[in-house]
Amino acid sequence: MISSSTKTDVLTGCREFLEMIKISHTLFAMPFAIGAAFLALREMQVATQELAVLLVQIILAVALARTAAMSFNRWADRHIDAANPRTRDRSIPAGRLDASTVLLVSVLCVIGFVAVAASINPLALKLSPVVLVVILGYSWTKRFTSLCHLVLGAGLAMAPLGAWVAIRGTLLSATDQVDTTPWILAGAVMLWTAGFDILYGCLDTDFDREQHLRSIPESLGITAALRLASLLHAGMGLMLLWLWYWAQLGLLFLCATGIVWLLLFYQHRLVRPDDLGRVNRAFFNLNATISVILMAAMIIEGWPA
Repeated sequence: MISSSTKTDVLTGCREFLEMIKISHTLFAMPFAIGAAFLALREMQVATQELAVLLVQIILAVALARTAAMSFNRWADRHIDAANPRTRDRSIPAGRLDASTVLLVSVLCVIGFVAVAASINPLALKLSPVVLVVILGYSWTKRFTSLCHLVLGAGLAMAPLGAWVAIRGTLLSATDQVDTTPWILAGAVMLWTAGFDILYGCLDTDFDREQHLRSIPESLGITAALRLASLLHAGMGLMLLWLWYWAQLGLLFLCATGIVWLLLFYQHRLVRPDDLGRVNRAFFNLNATISVILMAAMIIEGWPA
């Protein structure tokens, strides 16, 4: 019989863990995976039951991959977080979660992710190590390259590519050429992610310099970093227009792209070199809204007839 105090401790630990990995930030990658899945459905005949199973597999794969990556990142950065005034109250440096337990969860999620990929199709299984190298390797990149933001972008870009593979079983077109559509979407996600990660990285510019960590704000300065983030987000908007044109999407997706442009513009109005106090608002609220809007547009565009 499990005592009530033990149950309370378990629930407290689970809540602490979910807070540590920022489970709410799943709203960044997951909507693009789901949206890409529906875009991949166009011109395909998939039974309702089969589609439901595939969507569950996609959601599980993204959730497990993200949990593995975030857990590993918190474990790998535990000493850095302890030294940073902004992050020293995170679960591991504050002593609320044991580092070895967090690493174990990451390992279990890696195993679960590979198992889910194997259940989807052979290509998903073959590509799963590539995904893991990118999303886990990101945790070390800040130690040696300012391009760490693009590596994070590449990690999130794996979500729509993986969903496409889950639905179609290939990244090739009917003529055995590279299918451009999922790569355009992945490129948009990569630029978007790198842009908002640069914004977020501005909060740690001084600390990164003191600790000899690499980032765009540390290398270029906050003003130039914000300009580069603006260019990356402009590139994301152009990629969405390219996706609309190339994939022959409808007016709805074009309208969604227009809204995204406005939200990105507003995001950069919120953050200024002399005022970084609204970075967190720009980082989460607006970006979550962007991903959900685009997901809704892609679902409607690809909804099976």
